[in-house]
Amino acid sequence: MNEEKNLSIKEALKLQLRAMKLIHSLDRSLFPIIGLANIFSSVTPFILIWFSARILNELAGKRNPDTIWRWVILTVVITGMISLLSYGLQRLEEYHRKKVRADREIPFMNKMFDMDYCDMADDKTNALRAQIRQSENWGGYGIFYSISTFESVIKSITGIISAVTLTASLFTAKVPESSERYVILNNPLFIALFLGLMLLLAFISGRLFGYVGKLKALQADGARMGNRIFGRFGFFGIFGVNSDVDTRIYKQNRIAKEYMLAYRHEGYGLWGPFIKMTRGKGGIAYATAGSLSNIFTGVVYTFTCLKALGGAFGVGLITQYVGAATTLSGNLTDLFKTISDIKTNGNFLRTCFEFLDIPNSMYQGSLTTEKRNDRKYEVEFKNVSFKYPGTDTWALRNVSMKFNVGNRVAVVGENGSGKTTFIKLLCRLYDPQEGEILLNGINIKKYNYRDYMDIFSIVFQDFQLLSQPLGNNVTGCLDYDKDRVINALTDAGFENRLNELPDGLNTLLYRDFDDNGVNISGGEAQKIAIARALYKDAPFLILDEPTAALDPIAEAEIYSQLNQIVDDRTAVYISHRLSSCRFCDEILVFDHGSIVETGSHEELVNHVNGKYNALWNAQAQYYA
Repeated sequence: MNEEKNLSIKEALKLQLRAMKLIHSLDRSLFPIIGLANIFSSVTPFILIWFSARILNELAGKRNPDTIWRWVILTVVITGMISLLSYGLQRLEEYHRKKVRADREIPFMNKMFDMDYCDMADDKTNALRAQIRQSENWGGYGIFYSISTFESVIKSITGIISAVTLTASLFTAKVPESSERYVILNNPLFIALFLGLMLLLAFISGRLFGYVGKLKALQADGARMGNRIFGRFGFFGIFGVNSDVDTRIYKQNRIAKEYMLAYRHEGYGLWGPFIKMTRGKGGIAYATAGSLSNIFTGVVYTFTCLKALGGAFGVGLITQYVGAATTLSGNLTDLFKTISDIKTNGNFLRTCFEFLDIPNSMYQGSLTTEKRNDRKYEVEFKNVSFKYPGTDTWALRNVSMKFNVGNRVAVVGENGSGKTTFIKLLCRLYDPQEGEILLNGINIKKYNYRDYMDIFSIVFQDFQLLSQPLGNNVTGCLDYDKDRVINALTDAGFENRLNELPDGLNTLLYRDFDDNGVNISGGEAQKIAIARALYKDAPFLILDEPTAALDPIAEAEIYSQLNQIVDDRTAVYISHRLSSCRFCDEILVFDHGSIVETGSHEELVNHVNGKYNALWNAQAQYYA
């Protein structure tokens, strides 16, 4: 998996900066506020250490009350002001963090909307998006993890600078020559040895902590699978009316429980690898890192106390030096750990940007589709062949036909014969591998994609209605012509139901966001989808199984109305119910990806050995 690939620190930093740039585009105030908040919060302890040392020095020395009170008042006032400012910045930071968190899906949503449909519908694309989401859910890894690493870097660097400022005099302060036993502490080699030991321990400790983080990241595959299984079976039968029905009738809760237990017992869940990591390499590394920090604290105490004992500085400064030097070591450790975290997260960032960088391979034309009031748009397929990505089977093969302007065309055939694929190519959701599709004699690839899409009103089998008001569902926008919406709903056979709705066009569909929402049946949803297509009023009206959820009477009413509504538009109907094809001017019969017959209903039904005749007789026996 991507998380296991080697990644240089240079590449990881480039990915980190790119992630920060993306987050900055969502909220330009977040990183400046995080920077300021962490600078103040990191500096505050050092200011307190510095003032405390002055107070202790005075108490151990002259003990002048005025001086002591002056230091105490300055300590309270300055630390209070900085703490108050720091607290305000933290609250502001919290607000902007929540704002970014609420908007974190926007880059991925924009990418999905901008992506070619053929790529968006690809299983690999959806698996990649799911992987990104699951990595964020279980470990926080990905683009927004860079906020934490940025915060850690600012905090560590500020702490290091502050600590160096306060500890510099620890190494420059000289032990008097009279303290013969401790004069060796003035030796530059001794000081260099101490500094080298501090850096070495901090480096090793930081790398060990980073190693633990890397071990955790290597569990990504198992953790993501754990999330998927728990998300599917942990809440099985709790959410969703559709799943509740089967769960109760067939007692599917039992098998869901078995899947959960099997996953846990096989060791792929959180009970397995993470516990093993904690008891094994991860636990040893973590304990060693913590021990090294404590060892360094002991070394600092020893060195500082010996210099104080030798007379290099007063007792009060011991507090300053010990506190600052210990914090310096901690911040160095955190900095080295953060560098490791940036490298670890870089692998997850690479996956994120692999998704965001998926190129749009479909040619984007520039020609403007002619706006014709007479709706005279002629579409022609010329030897078109197509197979879906990842398969060697032709979904369409050598399809040639021409739509006559203003005709009503029915497309029929068995499941998998290529009917829906034919429509997806017509709408340029996919491009054919062979042949071409022409609009008014010009290859549709040369037209501006959005302009070309505007000539189609389509209802697909898997249409989607939103949990939003009825009027917005029909129009796809906030502001709309209410009279046109009502006319479209009426033409689609939804008039009676519309009159029953409590708030008319403002009635919220479904109850995802409001308990007062209205749940509608599959047939009613289909009528709304048809109304959506009628409202758009495009030259081509395409209905893919538009009446599958309707009873025969409602279906007959819809087709009777549509026959009048279509007027001068070119209409294409895909249907399994051949009785609905009788009013069409032309019928295209598909079989195994090819058009095997064309003609009117009367012509085709009289072809005794034809495919249409076989399909018609297969259905007619149930109506005899």
